Amino acid sequence: MYLLIPGRHHLLTQFQFDYLLGIINNPLQSTLDINGSPIQEASKIEAIIFAVTSANHCNTRRNPLPFYIRALAIEEFGKQLSSPCFIYGIDDVGNVKNFASYTIKRIKHESENQFNLTPENTLVVCSTPVLNMYQQEGFRILPAELKDGTTFQLSHTMPWEVVEGIAVTPDWEENFNAQTLMHAASYNIWKKYKLGTKVQGLFRDQMISDDGDITTTRDYNSYVRQMDEIAVLKFQETAPYIKAGRVGDIGCAVGSWIKLACNDERLRESDFYGIEVARALFDICQQRKHNGEFKNPFVFFSQRNAVTGLVFDRNSMNTIHTSSLTHEIESYGSRADLLSFIQNRYDELAPGGVWINRDVVGPENKDRIVLMKLTETDGRNNDFDKTFTKREDLAAYLQGLSTSARFQRFALDFRKKEKYTLSYEHVTIQDENYIRLSLRDACEFMSRKDYTDNWESEMHETFCFWDFNEWKQHLTTVGFRIAEPSQAYTNEWIVKNRLLNKVSLFTDDAARKPIDYPVTNMLMLAVRE
Repeated sequence: MYLLIPGRHHLLTQFQFDYLLGIINNPLQSTLDINGSPIQEASKIEAIIFAVTSANHCNTRRNPLPFYIRALAIEEFGKQLSSPCFIYGIDDVGNVKNFASYTIKRIKHESENQFNLTPENTLVVCSTPVLNMYQQEGFRILPAELKDGTTFQLSHTMPWEVVEGIAVTPDWEENFNAQTLMHAASYNIWKKYKLGTKVQGLFRDQMISDDGDITTTRDYNSYVRQMDEIAVLKFQETAPYIKAGRVGDIGCAVGSWIKLACNDERLRESDFYGIEVARALFDICQQRKHNGEFKNPFVFFSQRNAVTGLVFDRNSMNTIHTSSLTHEIESYGSRADLLSFIQNRYDELAPGGVWINRDVVGPENKDRIVLMKLTETDGRNNDFDKTFTKREDLAAYLQGLSTSARFQRFALDFRKKEKYTLSYEHVTIQDENYIRLSLRDACEFMSRKDYTDNWESEMHETFCFWDFNEWKQHLTTVGFRIAEPSQAYTNEWIVKNRLLNKVSLFTDDAARKPIDYPVTNMLMLAVRE
């Protein structure tokens, strides 16, 4: 008879050990299943099988520890049991109804048919709702910490509750009853690898979701395609200012900028470090490295958050590159997060090192009131407020709206979750229709109106919170020197392809003078002296 223990297994408790030891050392007939009935088997436990789920995930609140760390603790844990323990990693495959069946098949495959687990030869130890999946497959359940299978009332502390306790207890080794609750195998691994500090950092981070993403409404297929399409442009714009040595790309997406930098002969002796917080993108970076797509072998990727702390050693980096990132920190985090991010980059740079920041930027005098004229002949002008459950349906609907109607939808959706109110009014002057609003809000619309594929995600983001001079002020306050040719500029491709004959700006006075399209982007070169 086998025992199967499915779970993420970031921590093992003393109760788990005692429970398993009791099953192993006593006749199975004395073991009660989830219904309170004794197991009617005379055989002994031949092996204990740990199915470590989400084995391909780490560095998130939900899955803080990598698989190898979890396996180390389980291996030490198992050495003290009288039945052999086997460990198999089960990758996350999303929410599937037959995950139990998938796990069983994965174990059979990974064990090369050594373990063909069936309801006749396996008991499942589980105290979470996952047990329902195994019951549907016909397996008998041993409840462990579970007191009541109907209400899921517990009799003992769950391993994840211990993790959560450590996450909010700075000196957890002394001020939390960890040693009482944790099995020594887990306690020693957590202490040796300083996992408490790691977990506390992840749980402090309110900007990133439990599964390690900045937003849950982004279509990464279209996002990756867009990033790759403009990668050459981004590299060409920043390449002259890269200083060889230790080169970091924070928010590296799928590693396209680093890939191009690896082909630059000037940087052949450099080491490259890509930092990406979004798990979906980090996985692609790793895959591209495995595929041998980077000419320089000294390329390293990490899934980390550069807001909550340093991602490089102090005074160590010659170049730090960021592109289209800082506005996301302001949008999904807070102003304090952005200021922390700026300070962290200063602290990481070696003297003479440069932070190359390429991003969107707000216009000067952004609070001035302007008139905005929008075309009404390039699509529908009604039903702009329909709702959809599928991203693809929403995108198709938005693409059918006129520029004027799309603004109406934008005004409804823009930073609604953040409780932002876009103030505007319709005005008619000499039979011409205008929108009266701030230049900032006009630029927010102009910069976002064509992002229909990721509309829901883009509606969380603000591009125009600081103008170029405000950026310079905050950087110099930290200690940076702003180097030439730092500049704010208007992206002519955007003007030609998205704004001409669609949107026009005018002064809000009797003259109604045309206003040039404001700046859209900036290249900021911040040097640490």
